[in-house]
Amino acid sequence: MSERVKPGRTDGLITLAAADALWVDLTAGSAVPTASGAFTRSPARARVGYVLLGDHVVATVRASGGQFGVPEDEVRRAAAELNAVRMNRQDLVRIGPFREVPGQEYDEETPLRWRPRITREQQEPGGPERAARREDGRPYHLAGIDWRQLLVEQTRDGTRRTWWLPRAVVRLLDAAEHTETQWVRAARTRQASATGAEPQPLPRPRQARDAGGRRETSPEGPTASLRPYDKELEGQLYSVLSRKPGTSRRVAGWACAVCRTAPATVLDHCHEHGYVRAPVCQSCNTQERPDHLYSNDIRVANRYTRLFRTDTDDWLRHWHRCPGCRARNTLPLPHLAAWTAHIACRSLRPTHPAPRGRKPCGVLRVSWTGSQNTPRSCLLTVTVDFCPSGEHRVLTQVPYHEAADRFRAWLAETAPAVAAAAGPDRLDGLPAQPRPVIADTNGEDLELF
Repeated sequence: MSERVKPGRTDGLITLAAADALWVDLTAGSAVPTASGAFTRSPARARVGYVLLGDHVVATVRASGGQFGVPEDEVRRAAAELNAVRMNRQDLVRIGPFREVPGQEYDEETPLRWRPRITREQQEPGGPERAARREDGRPYHLAGIDWRQLLVEQTRDGTRRTWWLPRAVVRLLDAAEHTETQWVRAARTRQASATGAEPQPLPRPRQARDAGGRRETSPEGPTASLRPYDKELEGQLYSVLSRKPGTSRRVAGWACAVCRTAPATVLDHCHEHGYVRAPVCQSCNTQERPDHLYSNDIRVANRYTRLFRTDTDDWLRHWHRCPGCRARNTLPLPHLAAWTAHIACRSLRPTHPAPRGRKPCGVLRVSWTGSQNTPRSCLLTVTVDFCPSGEHRVLTQVPYHEAADRFRAWLAETAPAVAAAAGPDRLDGLPAQPRPVIADTNGEDLELF
């Protein structure tokens, strides 16, 4: 580590200021906007041995004069990886604010901690614009990414603000947290081996994603050390398991049971029967949720095409990991409602002329009266909002038991292997009555999911 670091480059190393300029120049055409100061402004951690650029760690080198530098080829490699990310700005994931759970304890987290950083900045008086004008070391970037250009703020009821980022960026930042954790773990292990001391406790792995959703995970990638989920938690109750010490660390050791390309971060569970489904990553957890779920009303977004058509087998197998749903050969009420609107009532949705044929118009919405516990009185109402022929046009009303029968017939045709594992002959060990809905502590307006 005695390389001499000078302005510009020396022996493949460049100064931090030169690396800042190179990073901005190389990523000028990236779909993900980047920010200056990636090496020199918080939360860059050049002085502790590394800097995050997207989900790539660039190690820093300290010369004899105390000045830091970085390998130029590593900066170029990180820029090339970021430029390969594809992003859909309409595919958004809510990142906050989420309701705090009374008495909830938080484990030590990695230094990036991008969600709390954004939350703190958004909640400050004057908002992010005021913080951006300050010179007090506040972050102008997260892992070199200018998140301010991508943040979408939505207001509900004129008072409640929510913040959203494109899914590709959420995956990228989650991957950065996980990569940082792995790097710190390896560095501390090397240090302990050199000194003969015991390794210091390390933060548990955090959320990580395959940045952009299109790149395959390499054997050396973030999920290389993770084990696949193999029904280890099948039949266990979330209300019991979530209170056991060490559950979070155990979950972080699995790969996501749905996409299998990212580390798991949460335990997905059925809120109707109370059973754990499987450990999943944050992206799949939000992907699976019905869009804009309120007490008895959801919007049916276009991403249901993936849940019920493109990746049908994976999602149906995941939902039927709940013994209650599998035995009764159905889905939780919000999912069944979304399926009814998106699949069973597809032919009823009006269309209008488009450049390439006809396009479904308006926005699908489905609401219900009653609940799955009283199926005879539960009625699903499928509506199209903002349709040219009527602002709120009711397409049909479907009784719960009819919707469930339609789903079972569709399941047998679409995913016969999943249907074969379900059925009323597997009720042994299940409660006579469905367990009460478990309140969702992950966010507001999701209690029924």
